[in-house]
This record gives sequence, structure tokens and C-alpha cells, in this order.
Amino acid sequence: MLQNNSVLAQLKQQIRDNTPRVEGVIKATDRGFGFLETDDGESYFVPPPAMKQVLHGDRVEAVLHEEGDKKSVEPDTLVETGMERFIARLQKRDGRLAVVPDHPSVNNVLKARVKRSLDEASLGDGDWVVARLVRHPLKPEDRGFFTQVDELVAKTDDPAVPWRVTLARHALEQECPDAGDDWPLRDEGLEREDLTGEPFFTIDGEKTRDMDDALRVTPREGGGWTLTVAIADPTAYVEEGHAADLEARTRAFTVYLPGQNVTMLPETLADDLCSLWEDRDRPVLACALDIEADGSLGDYRFFAATARSHAKLVYDRVSDWLEGQGDWAPSEAIGEQLKALAELTEARTAWRAEHALVFKDRPDYVFDLDEAGNVLDIRTEERRIANRMIEESMIAANACCAHLLAEHVGHGIFNVHRAFEPDKAEAAHEFLTAQDIAVAPEALTELPRYRELKRELEGRDDAWLDARLRRFQGFTSMSAKPGPHFGLGLPAYATWTSPIRKYGDMVNHRLIKRVLKGEQAPAEASQQLTEQLTERRRLNRMAERDVKDWLYVRYLGPSAEAGEAFEAEIIAINRGGMRVRLTANGATAFVPAPLMHGDRDKVVIDDKEGRIQIEGVERFKLGDTIRVALTEAREETRSLVGRPAE
Repeated sequence: MLQNNSVLAQLKQQIRDNTPRVEGVIKATDRGFGFLETDDGESYFVPPPAMKQVLHGDRVEAVLHEEGDKKSVEPDTLVETGMERFIARLQKRDGRLAVVPDHPSVNNVLKARVKRSLDEASLGDGDWVVARLVRHPLKPEDRGFFTQVDELVAKTDDPAVPWRVTLARHALEQECPDAGDDWPLRDEGLEREDLTGEPFFTIDGEKTRDMDDALRVTPREGGGWTLTVAIADPTAYVEEGHAADLEARTRAFTVYLPGQNVTMLPETLADDLCSLWEDRDRPVLACALDIEADGSLGDYRFFAATARSHAKLVYDRVSDWLEGQGDWAPSEAIGEQLKALAELTEARTAWRAEHALVFKDRPDYVFDLDEAGNVLDIRTEERRIANRMIEESMIAANACCAHLLAEHVGHGIFNVHRAFEPDKAEAAHEFLTAQDIAVAPEALTELPRYRELKRELEGRDDAWLDARLRRFQGFTSMSAKPGPHFGLGLPAYATWTSPIRKYGDMVNHRLIKRVLKGEQAPAEASQQLTEQLTERRRLNRMAERDVKDWLYVRYLGPSAEAGEAFEAEIIAINRGGMRVRLTANGATAFVPAPLMHGDRDKVVIDDKEGRIQIEGVERFKLGDTIRVALTEAREETRSLVGRPAE
């Protein structure tokens, strides 16, 4: 009766309403205690007994306790669990089942059961599984943590564990889509020009199979060039609404991982029927665009065609030849085009540097693997002239696509990038002002003004300033409506040059074909589709990073045992230390504060400013290049640990 007493219930509610409370996300440590971090940047200590009721990443409401200057919190209400679905290692002990979440900040052993459709006998100790949290101690009537094993990802001794586990973690497909066996060419109402006699060529990596683009360059009388970009045309085979189209829409992108690609389209299409292989006729969507001698874009024309690549070229060989190195040489017809394309590229780069923006060249790191997935070597590939030739050609073609769609359709799939989101622009302006950089607020939100600001900042060549400013900057997203791309300095940007590997490019192909046939365009892409494309691109990039981290740890294990030192760039600073990128191979490592000095109290970290003082003297800051000696390679967390080298 007492429990149902309305007066008592009201009293409890009054006590609850008058008790100081905070909401935030739990951050666990490896020493048993944790912190609750609020959305406004406050951090509260969570003692070890209270941490047994929560998991890293949980969003909770907590009771605030204050004893003098000390504040701590006790979580008592779960708002949202941070681990509803997760990857784990299975534990089988004396007939009892448990899982250990595969997360660097979670070491809990959680009781488990197996989904009915799974054969428990086939699961072994150490196997990798997908698990789901079904009970949580902060949920009403739940006494503790309990999980269900939903899926076997990989046996513990499977050499493909890094790839299988990573794809499962991000809920990405493990295999390429089913091929089917009937792919007729569908060109209803579309006339194709015959370009098979024109000496088009492709430039790709040596092992590339899904060739999207072929080029033809001809000098123009009076100066400048006509660049014809022929792009593979999967929409000539895959109708909208076809099973392969729906699957491609779900996948959104081809996933490129070291040693493995998971294609968006069936391999029969991606690597064969659509791929622009040498000496094979292929349906293409093409754009012939005039480029003036100063690198500016002139008129352009989109059209459908049948083309044939006359040469499958490789980046390094082309760069070597243009630089007068190596033994390889192209045919005369192709060689003249390569020289013209190199000149065109320099003109376009100079024009974009003055009128738009040009990315700084960063090297790519390529993993050489054996058949078992072991890393034999990690090679650095610089952005040489051949890479830049293709890059500039695609940027020009995509700028034309954006213009066509904006003028004739009004919508499409556009890449929109604002340098600073509105909610961060004010903070960025305050930061720049504090650095004695006079800048109008409009320079952060208006493209013409931003281009001027970006050139001024690049002229300073201040690595710390660049790194700090990135904390305020936004990311590229997909939009159905045209919008500026601040990173490229262009008023609009829409890609159509990679339809074998990007679903948004297939959408744009279909819209371009509607324009060519004089048909009315369909309704614009839904927000759901553009958000899905943005999210899948993010997941793909995280999957690539995660597989690489796993391979880096395996490859650099011996270096860590030997304490080998590497040159590195400081890319992030937080309360616990600093994260660095090794310039020799692209691996990232963490340098914790205790390894910077024997006395942790003498290390003062300003994570907001990105600076670290030791014994009162500034020693490190964002953007610095330092020497780091590796000390640990932890495969269980896929992390490298280092210390400053003497």
C-alpha cells in the first residue's frame, strides 16, 4: 500500500526535481573510473562502483554529488545506450556463454545467449560475432547486462578477420552483389555517336579493373584544347528500379579496402561490361569541353556515344615518360595527347589556384599484401603529374555537370561543402581574431570572400593555424539542390565520372540523359537518399581506416618491439596526450602524457589550443613535425603507442 501511496510518489518526485542532475555521455577509462561529458563541454567524475552500471558511450542522466570542491555523478537513468549492436569476441567457459565487446574503452565481460537460428555448438571460444544488448541495469526491471549473439562474423583463426570484422562493425556488405546473367543494352530513345575510331586512353593504377573514364585531347586553333571525357555507362544496362539498381542504391559506393574491393554493382558489370578495357567497344556518356589557353572553361556538350580505349596506361609509367625517365613509351598518337594533357593540367591548376582553390598534394599509402593478407610492404605514392592530369580532367567535367543540372534540371546529386557550418562560423571568427587575423564574418560563409581568406592563410604556411582551424570546419555532404563547394572554391559541384562505383553518379547520368532526350526530369532526389549517400560514404571511409589500422599494427609490431623511431606530424591533441601520423607510411600512433615526462604533473596539455607544455616550456603543438619512437603495437585495440624520441 505504501508503494502505491500517491503522496509518497509525489514526495519522491519532488526530491528528484530538487536534486541536481546532469545529462551526458559516459567515457570509460582503463582504471575502472570514468567521466560523464555533457554537450556543453563539462566533465564530471564517475567513481568505479557507479561505472559498473554503465558502458562506454551510454547517454545517461546522473545525480550530481558535491563535496567541497569535488564533484562526482551517479548515473541513474539511461537515455540511450552506446552499444545496442556491437562486434565482440565469444567466451565459452564451462558451458557458460559470454561476449567481450571489441572496443578499446570497454573491457566488460557480458553474459550472453545465442539467437535461436544459430547453432551454438558451431561457435568456438574467441570467435568474432555480432551481438546485441538486450538488458541494461539502468533500464526498469533489468538487473544487469545481458546480450544476444545474432551472427557469426569469422572464426578466430580466419585470416580474413580484419576485413570481415571491419565490414560487420559498420554493417557493410561482405560480398559483391549477385551478378545475374542477362544484361542487354537498353538505349530507348537515345542516339549514340560512334567514337570507336578516336584514340581514347585510360590512366589508372596497374591493378585497376573498374575503369570509369577515358580521355581524348585535341589542341584548338588559336590556343587551348578540347577535352573529351568518355565515362562508362552502367545505366545503359541497369534500369531504374531493377534489382541491381536497388542493391546499388543501398550500397551507394564501392568499398575499397587494402587487398579487397566490395563492388557496388555486380562484378560482371563493374569489371567487365561497363569497364573501359583496351580495344573493347563500350557504351559511354561523354562530355566535350573547351578549355582556354589560360585554363578557364569554355563551352561544353554532353552526348551519348560508343567508344573504345586504345591504350590502358598506368600512372607511374606516364609520369616517368613525361619526366624523361624509364624505358616505357606510348604510341605516337597517345604520346602527343599526353603532352597536351600535361600542358592543359598546368593551365587548369594555375587557373584554379587564382580563381578557385587547389588542394595541397598529399601522398597515398599503398599496402602490398600476400594471399594470406600479410603486409609485405607499405609504399608511398606521391601525387605525380599523371595523377594530377586525371584529377584536373575530372574536376573540369564535374563542374560542367553541375552547371548542366543546375541550368536544365534544377536538381541532381551535388557535393556541397561549406567551410564553416553556421553554428561554428562565429567560433571560427573569434579564433581568427584572437590570432590577430582581421577577417570579416562574411569571409567564413560566402564563397568569394572565403577564397580570398583561404589564399591568405595558405600564404602564411602555418601548420598550427591550419590544424586548429580544421576543428571548426564542416564536411562534404550530398544535396539534391546545387550549393557551393568551398573546398574546391566552386559555386557548384556534381560528380558523374564514377558511375561504376558511386550511385549518386548513376542518378546524375539518368538526369543528363533526360536532358539529351528532351524529357521532363523526375522529382528531385529525396532527403532520405542524399542523407544515405552521405552516411554510407562516411562508413566506407571509416572501414578503410579501420582495416588499415589493423594492418599497420601487424606490420609495425617488430618496429615497436625494437623501439624504432619515425618522423611524424602531430595531428590531434587531447587531454590524455597527442596523436601523430608517421610520414613514412601514414600510420597513426598515440603518445600518452606519461611517456612525455616521468612526472605527469609537469605535463600541461591545452587541448583547446592544441599545445603541450613540459616543465613550463612549450614543447609540442598541432602541426609540428617530431620524432616518435614506437613502444607498443596493440592488436586487441588496433593502436600504436609511442613516445617522443630523444
